[in-house]
Amino acid sequence: MKPLLVDLETTWRGGQNQALLLLKGLLERGHQPELVAATNSALGQRAQAAGISVHYVSRGLFRLPAAQKIRQLVSTGRFDCIHANEAHSVSAAWLAGAHKHLPFVISRRVGYPIGKSRIARARYQAAARIVANSQWVADRAGASGAPREKITVIYEGAEIPPRCTAEQRQTARTRWRISPDTTLLGCVGVLLPDKGQEWLIRALAETRKEFPSAKLLLAGDGPSRPQLEQLARELGVAYSVVFAGFVSDVENVYAALDVFLLPSFFEALNNSLLAAMAYEIPSISFNRGALGEIIEDGHSGLLVEAANTPALHSAIAKILRDPAGAKKMAEAGRQHIIENFSAKKMVEATLGLYESLGLKNL
Repeated sequence: MKPLLVDLETTWRGGQNQALLLLKGLLERGHQPELVAATNSALGQRAQAAGISVHYVSRGLFRLPAAQKIRQLVSTGRFDCIHANEAHSVSAAWLAGAHKHLPFVISRRVGYPIGKSRIARARYQAAARIVANSQWVADRAGASGAPREKITVIYEGAEIPPRCTAEQRQTARTRWRISPDTTLLGCVGVLLPDKGQEWLIRALAETRKEFPSAKLLLAGDGPSRPQLEQLARELGVAYSVVFAGFVSDVENVYAALDVFLLPSFFEALNNSLLAAMAYEIPSISFNRGALGEIIEDGHSGLLVEAANTPALHSAIAKILRDPAGAKKMAEAGRQHIIENFSAKKMVEATLGLYESLGLKNL
């Protein structure tokens, strides 16, 4: 099979991670995927390094250069379908008229409504399938006008890593000057108001009253960093919050942590939470968006009310007071990811979707 994947994002986020996992999974299974990517994009560079054929384009001028490149590639007749991985690529593929020649697949990873304009609706009407990454996203897309009969839920996937060794843990903690007796809480994500890192700092201040060695590692950067640093100073925990910035080798963050926290308010799914659970870290998240589709509350993790410092502190304390229970929960979390959210499962489901479009060259 020769699918043409299109992704015009320049930065590296969850959707681009999923695109790379899909491309690599297809290649490993003997298929021949190709990628249209923005010039100098992180996805393009990583896909090329993995042996994927990449076509670089500018995404400027109302996506017209990308549309022209897509039209040119489609006209060769060598592709079986076109798969738009994010909003910019949806626009470019639709402008190229690719849906008139090939089955058009759209990935939907956001919970906000589809636009009400005629053009916005037309793009989704042109799709052969719309892949929602959670039931929450599927429901919101259908409620805002996407044709429900075309929506398929395929959960995003995580690579299942080997369990961290004691040596890996020590090396990772040394990097951020975390002593062996320190309890390390952590989060991976862009520093933005809707990502909720403020509430982790507030909960840390409460948690340190009972667990004075506790520290918080925030991996990621973003516009909220100055406000978060100021909040840490105001609450007297400035020296207990590690602002690690963007970490390219994020596996070292997971190796260092004792508890993973995800305080997002608006999540269609979350790759960081999937990864943390796959690394067998006891995990806590706000019960918002699709996060309740990942965590089975009380079994594979804990869900708490959003923006509720006492509730978040209580969940953290519950894990820290019961190491045996925390270990059991972490093991259940890893198994839950293996069974329901693995990259292998995501790739196989996507291949099944392609096959449902009548593409039998599998």
